[in-house]
Amino acid sequence: MPKGLTFLPSLALAAVMALPLAAETKPTADTVVASVNGEEITLGHMILARAALPQQYQQLPDEVLYQAILDQLIQQNLLGQSRGADVPKHVALALENEKRSLLAADVLEDIASGAMSDDAVQAAYDAKYSDWTGGDEFQASHILVETEEEAKAIKADLDNGADFAAMAKEKSTGPSGPNGGSLGWFGMGAMVPEFEAAVVDLNPGDVSDPVKTQFGWHVVLLSDKRKAEAPTLDEVRGELATKIQQDAVDAKVAELTKAGEIERPEVEGLEPSILRNVELVQE
Repeated sequence: MPKGLTFLPSLALAAVMALPLAAETKPTADTVVASVNGEEITLGHMILARAALPQQYQQLPDEVLYQAILDQLIQQNLLGQSRGADVPKHVALALENEKRSLLAADVLEDIASGAMSDDAVQAAYDAKYSDWTGGDEFQASHILVETEEEAKAIKADLDNGADFAAMAKEKSTGPSGPNGGSLGWFGMGAMVPEFEAAVVDLNPGDVSDPVKTQFGWHVVLLSDKRKAEAPTLDEVRGELATKIQQDAVDAKVAELTKAGEIERPEVEGLEPSILRNVELVQE
């Protein structure tokens, strides 16, 4: 028998092999990864520290970040402990602000996510668009020139039967000229006011008198007119979801404000400009 090995009888060996293996423990947020003078640093601390890193540092390899973050937290603990129980006022106030902010943000996230559902989005869509009547949309073309005289001459030629698209290709100085002057479909507010006013007064097939805008002189042909269709649910889903969540948050804040006992005492000498006085928190 090799020296140093202990013989186990077959029955004893069988009994040992029958013992259940220790259950593997998985790391949790409470798993202690270091202790500094009795003060524990947990995996949760490290995870949140990594999440708060600027984006460029988050691209580093995990093994590099793990050690760097752990070293940093250990060093921060050592430095913080060196203060003893003497916590500077500005640090204590900052910690209170940070706690207040984080708790509020967490509650707001719960409210916002709790308000969201497919049914809520569908209901908001139906309420907004079931009886929706869209604004006017226009399909128009134009010929743009520099002077009123040119525009009047073009209008006269069109009145005498000239082809609008052909004249636009020949005469228009605008970018739509090569395309026969076509501007496609557009709604109210898409064009400058003078151009829009001229289009609104036209019926399909009409050609306007010369119209002056900041770009020059236009002769406008209205090809067609229609009412805009309601957007699809998918097109406005994000907008509706944002409003649902904001409405839920506003309602909760209003409810808490109404139920809360909020006092704002008048303090002599308290002026808005005092917020600039950082020396007050440097005690």
